[in-house]
Amino acid sequence: MKDYANCSDEELILRLHEGEEEISDYLMEKYKEFVRRKARAMYLMGGETDDLIQEGMIGLFKAVKDYRPEKDASFRTFAGLCIDRQLYSAIQSSNRKKHLPLNSYVSLNSENETGDLEGQWSENPEALIIDRERTSALEEEIRKMLSPMENKVLKYYLQGYGYVKIAELMGKNSKAVDNALQRIRGKIQKMQKTVDNPSHI
Repeated sequence: MKDYANCSDEELILRLHEGEEEISDYLMEKYKEFVRRKARAMYLMGGETDDLIQEGMIGLFKAVKDYRPEKDASFRTFAGLCIDRQLYSAIQSSNRKKHLPLNSYVSLNSENETGDLEGQWSENPEALIIDRERTSALEEEIRKMLSPMENKVLKYYLQGYGYVKIAELMGKNSKAVDNALQRIRGKIQKMQKTVDNPSHI
């Protein structure tokens, strides 16, 4: 594989369109960890991590194929959107729901992503901006709902640390961390149901 590290993603996509097909493999490898972080967050909504990683890689593959550098959004922004949609679709399917509002999706990714939402190829960019604002509000509500320990566990978990490492970093035993993650997952799923069915509040 050639050295593509010094090239921007947008430049690489242009070269991919010109026939350098190996660039697709490079971008898939480059963003693999990005997919894993998103999958770990979505696990807390009720998915299974391994399955979600596979779904996320499908979303990444679609992004590589569909991205057009002449648009306003960066490739990273567009890839994040494609991955999120693929993961969210998998969660919908696993929960056997016909419809779940986009604003009940809470990414929980610790990485603060930036990008012009109007450049994300949405037919309704205003709705997408509103959804993003609602998502931010829900993320804040979740953080308020969690205890200080749970928030710290969540932070480390979303950074990719496993149970044992989190326990080591926090000076706790792994069982306590496991229990905290299960409580976090339960609280997030409860909030998801509340958002999906506001009449049950």
